[in-house]
Amino acid sequence: MNARESSSSLDIVQRELTAFARRARATAARMHPELSLVSYTILAHLEEQQGCRATDLATHYMLDKSTVSRQVAALEKLGFIERRVDEKDHRVQVLHLAPGGREVLTSARRSRQESIQARLAAWDPEDLERFARYLVRYNADAAAHP
Repeated sequence: MNARESSSSLDIVQRELTAFARRARATAARMHPELSLVSYTILAHLEEQQGCRATDLATHYMLDKSTVSRQVAALEKLGFIERRVDEKDHRVQVLHLAPGGREVLTSARRSRQESIQARLAAWDPEDLERFARYLVRYNADAAAHP
Protein backbone atom coordinates (compact mmCIF):
# COMPACT_ATOMS: atom_id res chain seq x y z
CA MET A 1 0.00 0.00 0.00
CA ASN A 2 1.45 3.36 -0.98
CA ALA A 3 1.31 6.55 1.10
CA ARG A 4 -1.68 7.93 -0.82
CA GLU A 5 -3.75 4.76 -0.35
CA SER A 6 -2.79 4.64 3.32
CA SER A 7 -3.84 8.28 3.81
CA SER A 8 -7.16 7.63 2.10
CA SER A 9 -7.79 4.56 4.27
CA LEU A 10 -6.97 6.54 7.41
CA ASP A 11 -9.36 9.29 6.31
CA ILE A 12 -12.11 6.70 5.86
CA VAL A 13 -11.38 5.12 9.26
CA GLN A 14 -11.48 8.54 10.96
CA ARG A 15 -14.74 9.50 9.23
CA GLU A 16 -16.40 6.20 10.07
CA LEU A 17 -15.25 6.21 13.72
CA THR A 18 -16.64 9.73 14.06
CA ALA A 19 -19.98 8.59 12.63
CA PHE A 20 -19.93 5.59 14.97
CA ALA A 21 -19.30 7.79 18.02
CA ARG A 22 -22.03 10.23 16.99
CA ARG A 23 -24.51 7.37 16.59
CA ALA A 24 -23.49 5.87 19.94
CA ARG A 25 -24.11 9.18 21.73
CA ALA A 26 -27.49 9.61 20.03
CA THR A 27 -28.50 6.04 20.84
CA ALA A 28 -27.56 6.50 24.50
CA ALA A 29 -29.69 9.65 24.66
CA ARG A 30 -32.70 7.84 23.18
CA MET A 31 -32.43 4.91 25.58
CA HIS A 32 -32.43 7.02 28.71
CA PRO A 33 -32.63 10.82 28.50
CA GLU A 34 -30.50 11.29 31.62
CA LEU A 35 -27.95 8.60 30.71
CA SER A 36 -25.28 10.00 28.41
CA LEU A 37 -22.76 7.75 26.71
CA VAL A 38 -20.20 8.79 29.34
CA SER A 39 -22.64 7.89 32.12
CA TYR A 40 -23.34 4.54 30.51
CA THR A 41 -19.64 3.74 30.29
CA ILE A 42 -19.12 4.78 33.91
CA LEU A 43 -21.90 2.45 35.04
CA ALA A 44 -20.48 -0.37 32.93
CA HIS A 45 -17.00 0.23 34.38
CA LEU A 46 -18.34 0.20 37.94
CA GLU A 47 -20.09 -3.09 37.20
CA GLU A 48 -16.99 -4.60 35.61
CA GLN A 49 -14.68 -3.47 38.42
CA GLN A 50 -17.25 -4.19 41.14
CA GLY A 51 -16.79 -0.63 42.34
CA CYS A 52 -13.97 1.91 42.28
CA ARG A 53 -13.02 5.37 43.51
CA ALA A 54 -13.88 8.51 41.56
CA THR A 55 -10.16 9.18 41.10
CA ASP A 56 -9.84 5.75 39.47
CA LEU A 57 -12.59 6.71 37.02
CA ALA A 58 -10.79 9.96 36.17
CA THR A 59 -7.57 8.05 35.53
CA HIS A 60 -9.25 5.30 33.52
CA TYR A 61 -11.14 7.71 31.24
CA MET A 62 -8.36 10.31 31.20
CA LEU A 63 -10.81 12.94 32.42
CA ASP A 64 -10.44 15.85 34.79
CA LYS A 65 -11.51 15.04 38.36
CA SER A 66 -14.12 17.82 38.26
CA THR A 67 -15.70 16.29 35.14
CA VAL A 68 -15.94 12.91 36.84
CA SER A 69 -17.25 14.54 40.00
CA ARG A 70 -20.13 16.14 38.06
CA GLN A 71 -20.94 12.84 36.33
CA VAL A 72 -20.83 10.96 39.64
CA ALA A 73 -23.05 13.54 41.34
CA ALA A 74 -25.63 13.29 38.54
CA LEU A 75 -25.61 9.48 38.62
CA GLU A 76 -25.89 9.52 42.39
CA LYS A 77 -28.84 11.94 42.23
CA LEU A 78 -30.59 9.59 39.76
CA GLY A 79 -30.06 6.71 42.19
CA PHE A 80 -27.81 4.83 39.77
CA ILE A 81 -24.70 4.72 41.95
CA GLU A 82 -23.96 4.78 45.66
CA ARG A 83 -20.94 5.47 47.81
CA ARG A 84 -19.67 2.90 50.26
CA VAL A 85 -16.84 3.08 52.73
CA ASP A 86 -13.85 1.00 51.64
CA GLU A 87 -13.50 -2.00 53.93
CA LYS A 88 -9.68 -1.77 53.85
CA ASP A 89 -9.42 1.99 54.35
CA HIS A 90 -12.38 3.64 56.05
CA ARG A 91 -11.22 7.08 54.85
CA VAL A 92 -11.92 6.10 51.22
CA GLN A 93 -15.31 6.03 49.53
CA VAL A 94 -15.89 3.53 46.74
CA LEU A 95 -18.55 4.00 44.08
CA HIS A 96 -20.82 1.03 43.35
CA LEU A 97 -23.84 0.42 41.17
CA ALA A 98 -27.09 0.97 43.03
CA PRO A 99 -30.04 -1.28 42.13
CA GLY A 100 -31.43 1.47 39.85
CA GLY A 101 -28.07 1.70 38.07
CA ARG A 102 -27.98 -2.03 37.55
CA GLU A 103 -31.50 -1.93 36.09
CA VAL A 104 -30.82 0.94 33.69
CA LEU A 105 -27.49 -0.60 32.64
CA THR A 106 -29.12 -3.97 31.95
CA SER A 107 -31.92 -2.32 29.99
CA ALA A 108 -29.52 -0.15 27.98
CA ARG A 109 -27.24 -3.10 27.27
CA ARG A 110 -30.17 -5.21 26.06
CA SER A 111 -31.39 -2.39 23.79
CA ARG A 112 -27.92 -1.85 22.38
CA GLN A 113 -27.42 -5.55 21.72
CA GLU A 114 -30.77 -5.74 19.92
CA SER A 115 -29.84 -2.70 17.83
CA ILE A 116 -26.42 -4.10 16.92
CA GLN A 117 -27.90 -7.51 16.18
CA ALA A 118 -30.45 -5.93 13.83
CA ARG A 119 -27.73 -3.98 12.00
CA LEU A 120 -25.53 -7.04 11.59
CA ALA A 121 -28.22 -9.66 10.94
CA ALA A 122 -27.42 -9.88 7.22
CA TRP A 123 -23.67 -10.16 7.77
CA ASP A 124 -21.92 -13.39 6.97
CA PRO A 125 -20.82 -15.06 10.26
CA GLU A 126 -17.17 -14.97 9.12
CA ASP A 127 -17.40 -11.23 8.43
CA LEU A 128 -18.97 -10.67 11.84
CA GLU A 129 -16.24 -12.70 13.55
CA ARG A 130 -13.53 -10.79 11.66
CA PHE A 131 -15.18 -7.45 12.54
CA ALA A 132 -15.28 -8.45 16.21
CA ARG A 133 -11.58 -9.40 16.14
CA TYR A 134 -10.68 -6.10 14.46
CA LEU A 135 -12.59 -4.12 17.08
CA VAL A 136 -10.82 -5.98 19.90
CA ARG A 137 -7.47 -5.38 18.20
CA TYR A 138 -8.23 -1.70 17.59
CA ASN A 139 -9.25 -1.11 21.20
CA ALA A 140 -6.25 -3.02 22.55
CA ASP A 141 -3.92 -0.93 20.40
CA ALA A 142 -5.74 2.26 21.40
CA ALA A 143 -5.36 1.37 25.10
CA ALA A 144 -1.64 0.69 24.58
CA HIS A 145 -1.11 4.01 22.76
CA PRO A 146 -3.50 6.58 24.31
